[in-house]
Formats: sequence, structure tokens, C-alpha cells
Amino acid sequence: MKGKLSGKNILMFVDDLYEDLELWYPKLRMTEEGADVVVAGKEKGKVYSGKHTYPCRAYASFDELNDKDFDALIIPGGFAPDKLRREENVLKLTRNIFKSGKLVAHICHAGWIPISAGIMKGFKCTSTPGIKDDLTNAGAIWIDEPVVVDRNMISSRRPDDLPDFCKAIIDYLSK
Repeated sequence: MKGKLSGKNILMFVDDLYEDLELWYPKLRMTEEGADVVVAGKEKGKVYSGKHTYPCRAYASFDELNDKDFDALIIPGGFAPDKLRREENVLKLTRNIFKSGKLVAHICHAGWIPISAGIMKGFKCTSTPGIKDDLTNAGAIWIDEPVVVDRNMISSRRPDDLPDFCKAIIDYLSK
């Protein structure tokens, strides 16, 4: 499919209790724009269940992935990020994608992963208010806006902000 993101490879993480809309809306929008989106979980082939029980199959294990194969990382929220932040390969992928200057985008509770990856210091961002203190304690500058773009990081607050979040990601990656 041709689109603004043709030829782009995007990584997304999944685990049980992911926020259904925050995974599926960006995945489908990026696919519509021609990107190849790889959803990775701890177990390749496993079907994970979202907070609202919508299923998502992991087409790869994050243990087998190389950050060099991706142009961006989009991290959905929900409660999955609290589990995923304990996985060293999730943190390594996040850190390496970020340090190579590629886009790291996170929404809602997904900010927990960049916090644990140690990449938030000095970055402006937003999130659900529930993790505002976590982000500021990690050195981020928290702003209550639908979407915040700061260098190679894009963040958003909640499902209602998904149109702004996806537009910012598409604009960033299509430049």
C-alpha cells in the first residue's frame, strides 16, 4: 500500500492489559499510510488480551528483534507498560531506537517504559495525569496538552487524543 509512510518500519509492544484503542488506532493508521508495523510481545505468536478484551497477536518476540530494523517505536498505554518495563530487551530496544535519533512515541501509561529506559531527562512530554509524578521525577517536563513533540519524542495523554497523536507521528515520519 502506497502512502506517506511507505518503506517505514514501525515497532509496537504488546502484553496483556494493553489499552485496546491505543494499540489498534495507531497500528491501523500507520498501516493505512503504508508503514510495516510489527507488534512484538514476550512470546511470538501469543494472542494478548487488551483491557477491553480485544485480542492482539504478537508477530515477533522482542527478544529476537534488532533496533536497527525500525524507523520508529510506538508504545501503547494501558497496564501492559508496567509489566513490559521489567523486560530488559524492551528497555534495550527503546533506548537504542531513541539514542539513534529515531522516533519514540508513547501515550497514556506508556511513559513508564521510557522512564525505565532512562531517556526522559530534559524532554517535554505529556501522559495520563496518573504518571505525571513518575515522569517529572525522571527529569521530564510534563505539559498537559493533547500531544507534545520534543525532538525525537512524541507523547499523548489518552484515547481521546489519538487523532492528534497519530497525525504528529505521520507528520514526523513523512518528513
